[in-house]
Amino acid sequence: MQKRLFEGAKQTLLEAIDLTAESLLVYGPSHRHWAIAWSGGKDSSALLTVVMFLIESGRIPSPETLTVLYADTRMELLPLSFAAMRMIAQLRSRGVDVRVVLPEMDERFFVYMLGRGVPPPSNTFRWCTPQIKVEPMQAELSRLVGAIGGKVLMLTGVRVGESASRDSRISMACGVNGAECGQGWYQETLPESLCDTLAPLLHWRVCNVWEWLRIFAPSKRYGGWDTGTIADAYGGEEAEEKNARTGCVGCALCERDMALDLVLTLPEWEYLQPLKGLKPLYRELKLPRNRLRKPGGETRADGTLVKNQYRMGPLTMDARRMGLARILEMQAAVNAEATRTGRPPIDILDSAEVARIKELIDANTWPRRWDGTEPRADEPTDEGGPTLFDELEEEQELVNLGLEES
Repeated sequence: MQKRLFEGAKQTLLEAIDLTAESLLVYGPSHRHWAIAWSGGKDSSALLTVVMFLIESGRIPSPETLTVLYADTRMELLPLSFAAMRMIAQLRSRGVDVRVVLPEMDERFFVYMLGRGVPPPSNTFRWCTPQIKVEPMQAELSRLVGAIGGKVLMLTGVRVGESASRDSRISMACGVNGAECGQGWYQETLPESLCDTLAPLLHWRVCNVWEWLRIFAPSKRYGGWDTGTIADAYGGEEAEEKNARTGCVGCALCERDMALDLVLTLPEWEYLQPLKGLKPLYRELKLPRNRLRKPGGETRADGTLVKNQYRMGPLTMDARRMGLARILEMQAAVNAEATRTGRPPIDILDSAEVARIKELIDANTWPRRWDGTEPRADEPTDEGGPTLFDELEEEQELVNLGLEES
């Protein structure tokens, strides 16, 4: 019987797991301490649960210590956050050291934005990812390394893509020690660095990830993990192109919040509908009428003019108070419906964060090089600043958002 064209080319999940085990057998034993960087998303959750399966089944030796660092941004899509909390309980019941890594209070998304007045992030001013995820993770890793007295092997859920594992032209696993392709991407850092990194799922296809999360990981044989919720939140294989990169709820960096749209189609999560108001709020906060601008004539210490004169800057105090009130209204609406239907409540803004935002506002807190005496950005001046075009553009933006004033 003639074989079909490309038969056997597609990597099965079991083959992918075998390659993952090989990479951990090659590089794991040279490190006494391992850590797993876990965001609660699909790839890092697949990594975490498959590593636990390989250890518990005896396919790879257990390290002296295994530490899971969960990056709690306080902004993750709610089903992912709830699933992460349940998985943390499972991990701790099995004796795993799980550390929930939070940004410092004044660095948290809403506190930084509404308390300090920094505008919502954008693709040209992307302050959110490093501040609420990367920097807190690095700080916790430094504390971990200081406690154990040596480098750790940091496992990450980085993947190259669908065909990389069988494409001999891509050196996806080459580290400085001449690693072989298929063994996972290993990067050996300098001795004084915090960690070496290994991406044991680098060769996994997205269909392998979905199959693991939806079928294998939830089964008792493979650990009984609560990962089906994660697959549902992304939409599974049918939505792999649209929802494969799920970020924060109401993400300010994407044009459409397709991830939240998908979640809202699921009956158990439809009560989160009020959170659809986050993106319009962020857009409104960026408008000139809600921000200050430099009045012109700004100079450096050496007396030379700053290039970006009349630039827009932080949120006005009125805009911050408005933003805080709107977010609390959305949260209250969600939680009222949660109470009515027996769903879990949310706290994207908890009481401590609300108190800190109000404290920073009362203290007249502004970003560096701003003091609140600057004019509002929609106020025209003889020397420059907003024009009639700017005002019309703002009005059209409000029309587009359905927020125009009557």
